[in-house]
Amino acid sequence: MIRYWWAACRPRTLPIAMTPVVVGAALAWVARGGTLNAGVWWLTLLAAVLLQVATNLHNDAADGVRGLDQPAARIGPPRVTATGWLSARQVQYAARGCFMLALGLGVALVAIGGLPILLIGLAALAAGYGYSGGPRPLAASALGELYVWLFFGVAAVAGTYYLQTGRVDPGALRAGALLGLLAAAVLAVNNHRDRDSDRIAGRRTLALRLGPQATRGLYALLILGPFLLVPTLQLQGLGPWSWLLPELALPWALRLAVRFWRTGGTGLNAVLVATVHLELYFGLLLALGVVLDHTPP
Repeated sequence: MIRYWWAACRPRTLPIAMTPVVVGAALAWVARGGTLNAGVWWLTLLAAVLLQVATNLHNDAADGVRGLDQPAARIGPPRVTATGWLSARQVQYAARGCFMLALGLGVALVAIGGLPILLIGLAALAAGYGYSGGPRPLAASALGELYVWLFFGVAAVAGTYYLQTGRVDPGALRAGALLGLLAAAVLAVNNHRDRDSDRIAGRRTLALRLGPQATRGLYALLILGPFLLVPTLQLQGLGPWSWLLPELALPWALRLAVRFWRTGGTGLNAVLVATVHLELYFGLLLALGVVLDHTPP
């Protein structure tokens, strides 16, 4: 039973929620003169992970109820509701529980960050639920990648930074935009892989609207764009390490772009996980570079 719940949480994708919180904390550490409120950071990290887990669970249950993700037709990892490992009711209750826990942590964070954090939190909760719920789920539209870019990139980094400093910083927004591109690339792989089943289900994801060739081009743009844009972070006063260290992941990104172009079927599952790892690696290198740029020799 535990392994079914573990699979439902989709742990291999959780670095998408964790990485921007790490980068936001590194930028805040610099702004605070080498200090960080560790308690607030842990609350932020847990809230971000809970929100992603809740979204994943809700997606599993909602798609199972709609008759999607059938094991016979599915290329990606099996979904626990569709396979019958867990009931839709069980998974939906778990999703609501995670949403409520994230909301509870959000209340504590609002007490620290005020109105801006309240607005970000409410928007994130609504978008997380609306990703699979409601009459027009985001997951069935061409807006999925935009949702991921915004909430698992821009908002996550800038929100983490704001909670630590009480300020909105252009550098944090820009760093979040770079990480958001890599997070959106993960969803692009997912939707490209599932395009046949999505078409049968009546979905109109961005991958279906663009077609296979254009989606491959989009993926290359999403994973290579951060490496082209990371030097612009220096315009915000960051030094050379914050630019040079993330570029170490560029060869990996280039190989992934070629691999995605040549891969189909179940092989895309490995590409998806590798894209998650690329974002984590890029984010950790960026965070390390930010710290090194402001560490006295």
